[in-house]
Amino acid sequence: MKTGLFVTFIFFLFGYANSQEEPDTTRIKMKEKQILIINHSDKDEDSDTIDAEPDKETLKHFEAHWAGIEFGPTILLNSAMKSSFPNDKQWENDPGKSFSWNLNFAEYKFKIYKNYIGLTTGLGLNWTQIGLKNNLLFANSDSLWTIQDTVNDYKKNKLRAVYLTVPLMLEFCTNGESDKGFYLAAGVIGGVRLGSSTKQVVEDDKTTNRSKTKGVYGLNAFRLDAAVKLGYKDIGVFANYNLLPLFDTDKTVGVYPLTFGLTVNF
Repeated sequence: MKTGLFVTFIFFLFGYANSQEEPDTTRIKMKEKQILIINHSDKDEDSDTIDAEPDKETLKHFEAHWAGIEFGPTILLNSAMKSSFPNDKQWENDPGKSFSWNLNFAEYKFKIYKNYIGLTTGLGLNWTQIGLKNNLLFANSDSLWTIQDTVNDYKKNKLRAVYLTVPLMLEFCTNGESDKGFYLAAGVIGGVRLGSSTKQVVEDDKTTNRSKTKGVYGLNAFRLDAAVKLGYKDIGVFANYNLLPLFDTDKTVGVYPLTFGLTVNF
């Protein structure tokens, strides 16, 4: 009697389960692997109805190589791509105290061919610092005329600027997943200046004096860099060269920063 009731109950559950609309694909996860059980319909037994849309775990591999942190030294070059400025010695900067930080915080990749070729854009912030030599000071915040301080010996003498940047780069990857294999990206990076200032630090036997002055200093409001990035997985190198002069050429000669260094992608 009990056995008969049990069998009847099992058949009831089986019939009820079959009457419900269930997904035609069952996924069983086992650590890093996944087993798929496909329930084909009677009308089309040969059809494969696995959802081809990648899940979140897969989508993260379709990212660009822009978001991350970049750091490297900056060298000021003239229009002939040389670091000498015979008539404007103030632009012969100190590379050991001149550098750029890039914090690239947003990215988007327009895929041209799967994940192998794409067009990358995004947003970032650039901090550029130029270390000045020979104790030179700007005459005022809106001028490019410099004077030499014959009294103080500056431990630090910097011109600094902050830019909001937007890239447009063609990217090539050797692997279908962005965090694997090699990548190469080349293009341009546009920027708009958000602020600029100078900073001096003077030390003597007793005290340390610091001064900071905000101003334009003849800096162009916009910048446009030719850029290239090369790397493996999330580590790489970059180089940026200003196509537009750093300063207003009505006030001084053309100055074109060249920055190169290391990058770590998010």
